[in-house]
Amino acid sequence: MRLCVFCGSRTGADPRFAGAAVELANVLVDRGIGIVYGGGRVGLMGVLADAARSLGGEVIGVIPRSLAQREVAHPGLSELHLVESMHDRKAFMGELASGFIALPGGFGTLEEFCEVITWSQLGLHRKPCGLLNVASYFDPLIAMFDRAVELGFISEENRKIVVEAHMPGALVEVVVKSALENNLSAG
Repeated sequence: MRLCVFCGSRTGADPRFAGAAVELANVLVDRGIGIVYGGGRVGLMGVLADAARSLGGEVIGVIPRSLAQREVAHPGLSELHLVESMHDRKAFMGELASGFIALPGGFGTLEEFCEVITWSQLGLHRKPCGLLNVASYFDPLIAMFDRAVELGFISEENRKIVVEAHMPGALVEVVVKSALENNLSAG
């Protein structure tokens, strides 16, 4: 099993963000779960990849050629795939993963996570989508999702697509359980 992790190309102002990336890497490697991510060596992406690789974990990066050429591609991954565009990146990462987790990040992280939620809503996949709500980073986004339900823009059923937890182990447990249930019911 592999999980796709969306996360920032910066580490952010709170050291708990990098700590959570390391802890998430530890949890995934301990459980034999591979990581698929954006392929960068900077920010939380680099922290996550370095932590997992230092433990012998599988880390697969997917990065557009334009970003790799700016020397942001991580040189020490299990595999690094170069793709033509950001769209190709997301599609390929989605193919490789059994589920999705978002760590704190900026516009790119939010866009990637919201796109896989939309894919699920449209029935393009049944893979779990989880937010690792480190230091309550995602509280405003979660409140926005709940407000969209309240105002009739998101159904209560579709709101259930997104799960959240404050601790990496708890989130991985929920995401893995859902991924296994979806694979069992699909087969």
